[in-house]
Amino acid sequence: MERLLICFMLSFSISCNLIGGQEKIVNSIKTDSKKGFKTYCNPIDIDYSYMSHYRAKNNVSYRSGADPAIVNFKGRFYMFVTRSHGYWASDDMSNWKFIKPQSWYFNGSNAPAAAVKDGKVIVYGDPSGSGAVIETDNPEIGDWKTNYAVIDLPGGVQDPDLFVDDDGKVYLYEESSNKWPIRGIELDADNYYIPLGEQTDLFNLNPEEHGWERFGQDHNSDLKPFIEGPWMLKHSGTYYLEYGAPGTQWNVYADGVYTGKNPLGPFEYAPYNPISYKPGGFLKGSGHGSTVQDNNGNYWHYSTMAISVNFKFERRLGMYPAGFEADGQMYVNTAYGDYPHYLPDTKVPNHKYRFTGWMLLSYQKPVKTNSGLVEKEVNVVDESVGGYMQEQIKDFNINKINDEEIRSYWVSEANNDSIYVEMDLLKPMGVKAIQINFQDFNSVIFGRPEGIKQQFVVKSSLDGKKWTTILDYSENQKDMPHAYLELKQPVDARYIRYNHVSCTNAYLAISELRVFGNGKGKAPKVPSNFKVERQQDRRNTNLTWDKVKGATGYVIYWGISKDKLNLSALMYDHPNYELRALNTATGYYYQVEAFNENGISEKSKIMFTE
Repeated sequence: MERLLICFMLSFSISCNLIGGQEKIVNSIKTDSKKGFKTYCNPIDIDYSYMSHYRAKNNVSYRSGADPAIVNFKGRFYMFVTRSHGYWASDDMSNWKFIKPQSWYFNGSNAPAAAVKDGKVIVYGDPSGSGAVIETDNPEIGDWKTNYAVIDLPGGVQDPDLFVDDDGKVYLYEESSNKWPIRGIELDADNYYIPLGEQTDLFNLNPEEHGWERFGQDHNSDLKPFIEGPWMLKHSGTYYLEYGAPGTQWNVYADGVYTGKNPLGPFEYAPYNPISYKPGGFLKGSGHGSTVQDNNGNYWHYSTMAISVNFKFERRLGMYPAGFEADGQMYVNTAYGDYPHYLPDTKVPNHKYRFTGWMLLSYQKPVKTNSGLVEKEVNVVDESVGGYMQEQIKDFNINKINDEEIRSYWVSEANNDSIYVEMDLLKPMGVKAIQINFQDFNSVIFGRPEGIKQQFVVKSSLDGKKWTTILDYSENQKDMPHAYLELKQPVDARYIRYNHVSCTNAYLAISELRVFGNGKGKAPKVPSNFKVERQQDRRNTNLTWDKVKGATGYVIYWGISKDKLNLSALMYDHPNYELRALNTATGYYYQVEAFNENGISEKSKIMFTE
């Protein structure tokens, strides 16, 4: 009776019944209900828009969310995203509501800038590269107004950022190019935001000295890299001008920072760069972002993550705990960055470390389906021959559903309520959350039509015979392309079964069915024989260690201070890593740990290279 009472009191609709001696737990959500979660998991699960600005050219359908500009306006967060035909709002960074404004850019804003000034939100993001600042004091309605004073700078304005200083002065930063530098200029806040004086060239990429600024997957391309996406932040009297590099479609898409004492410089390259870097894991990349302070005084970094299957600009959004060390060093913690983390209003001992410790239970576990294998050509924009995309993965077998690679996916032969996917975790484990990542295979959807939704039921079992419903979204009316579903009560299970009901796309396609929680065994041992050797090319270091028995994967950490190993990379299965993201002018400290479904090992001894 006590357990039933607990279930009844949970914050979103959960019903518990005893069926065949087993407790049945049903988590369901209605169209207007809010998630009562304490955690989140990247990518952010919002109703991403289908891109339509390239439709006339290639007629390839894909969702995307990129270049987030997020502001805290009167305690509520507003997130502006490239070509989304509107924007999102949230009180808690968990429940995001799409706002279709009364007035907006007809073609969608491109890499929009956003800031708060004098009780209004101001935005600049005209896709033409020249336009006026628009503003509103009521972003919930979106009655955006313009003064028609077009900002028409030489070369146009790409990837703009608006920054309002403490003294009320307003600055515009911009550029997206593999040729031109990041530029800045003051705007006249009292005269329609027209430019004051000439633009100032601030800085450009220097990949010969900054390894992380090199183009391509794992920085392995000779093509010229791109600098883009500036975002200005002021902390303790210092100006931090963030920027993205080297290319949005790669796993090494990252954000760096220059610092200065004046909003237009001079600026100094931060030797601990990059600040936001996520080259490994299920969803990779963490560039062209923005940093915002929550209502508890903590910082969060929102950034762009790459899929790049249907098109190189097929992207998603991620959020990470961020902040500043005592000496002013900026950090963004991306370690285990696509595993469940605690939300801003969930109290933790240290904001820098919000990882729940819920491990991935589903990686490469046996999986089966009653759907036949789909063998069809994909309708995509493929630029891999020119070196601007990775090659397509055209195997749509069921084993792609839990390989921890968002670019691969399973495609069902049918899209009806007879289809299931069943996963064997091989032993009973404590399941705490499920994430279902749907993919757009040969989609024909464009823009933001009404009625997009995914409906399904998830069941668990200890023996593969008696099943308990743990998630019932069979009547769901929401668009949840990356459905992250936190269980209010952990469930012991060996088998997890996804029962499909329906989805809006013609094909049911899932890039990853992920199960999180904790196994009941032992965490792996510390990796032994850890060695580091900096190459003659000082941008690179070889890290080696012995394979750990029972380890699912490894995470390496590095930084320029022994007590600030703020950068990380996660890899599955195989030990050893060639780190190609270093700056030539400094020495580095390194450490490694192993992990599996039961937990994380202690970290190795810290190593150093000059």
